[in-house]
Amino acid sequence: MLCGAIGCIGFTWASSPACTELETVMLDWLGKIIALPPQFLAGSNGEGGGVIQGTASEATLMALLAARTRVIRHLQSENTDLSEAEIINRMVAYSSDQAHSSVERAGLISGVIMKKVRSDENFAFRGLALKKVLEEDKAKGLIPVFVCATLGTTVSCSFDNLVELGPICNAENIWLHVDAAYAGSAFICPEFRYLMKGVEFVDSFNFNPHKWLLVNFDCSAFWVKKRSDLIGAFKIDPVYLQYDQQESGLVTDYRHWQIPLGRRFRSLKLWFVLRMYGVKGLQDYIRKHIRLAQEFLDFVKQDDRFEICVPVILGLVCFRLKGSNKLNKSLLQKINNLKKIHIVPGTLGDKFILRFAVCAQTVESKHITFAWKHIESLATEVLKTEGERI
Repeated sequence: MLCGAIGCIGFTWASSPACTELETVMLDWLGKIIALPPQFLAGSNGEGGGVIQGTASEATLMALLAARTRVIRHLQSENTDLSEAEIINRMVAYSSDQAHSSVERAGLISGVIMKKVRSDENFAFRGLALKKVLEEDKAKGLIPVFVCATLGTTVSCSFDNLVELGPICNAENIWLHVDAAYAGSAFICPEFRYLMKGVEFVDSFNFNPHKWLLVNFDCSAFWVKKRSDLIGAFKIDPVYLQYDQQESGLVTDYRHWQIPLGRRFRSLKLWFVLRMYGVKGLQDYIRKHIRLAQEFLDFVKQDDRFEICVPVILGLVCFRLKGSNKLNKSLLQKINNLKKIHIVPGTLGDKFILRFAVCAQTVESKHITFAWKHIESLATEVLKTEGERI
């Protein structure tokens, strides 16, 4: 409401210094809260910095476009006869087969070939798999430019191995981007930061406070280790956007950090949430959801008709009825048709699974119990119907 009343359009620092400078401070605050390495922070004289994007999809695209531009300029500096089109046609980017669909879409928009690398038995992107595909593609004359690693995949909340992927990307001068859209909020709790081990190798990092940190949509926090790589890829400076202070080098223009020119005063809502809840309040919120997910997990384990599909780490429980995919699709249809709770499905390998996500602001233990009893009752109906058909 306050953002709307102010009516700020922060397309340059000059159009709203407060909008710009508060965002810089808020992203530094948030980066420190989740223990990002100091290289990602703007500080007073750092090389990195953060910016609020609309979504994780935008952040991935920005990182890929910046990586693309960095490689084009490097190769053209070595060989001036190379055209931009020739280089882009040979470029290739990578993600695991568990990455969000927005990563594939970033490849489509950028014109860079996006390859999905097979994940391991725990649905994680590993170093050996990346190394193998890099060797194959370089032998074909392709140019690897970008790797997207996911911390907390959409389907199963699996975690790619940054400790293995990072050194490979650094050695090959490949941009390594982390999509932690959902799971990144959990890093506010020290006990979950082991899941981001290896983040020091990363070039850019993103998570969505609007997913699990009580900030309303849209607020996707995106950091880069070297902001010059990002700004260098997108800086276009017509006369009508120039102003005296920009030559000082002391001000930030986020128009060079994003796809659109204009931006809302999104940092204000982040400021309100951090000031109202404090770090401890937000930690308690995350821990409560994870505890409630464990309650649901215990219910599932006590019913031998069901199976757990992957280890439960945060607030997502992946489960299914033992039996066919058809059986589980029937259960999902019954659950969602009755509209008492809503479950989004997924596939892991050849298995159709159900995903129980604890993420509502006002959820309590009684709601978990209600949800389980509802699922349990409908499972009995489905199994009875399927048994009668057989």
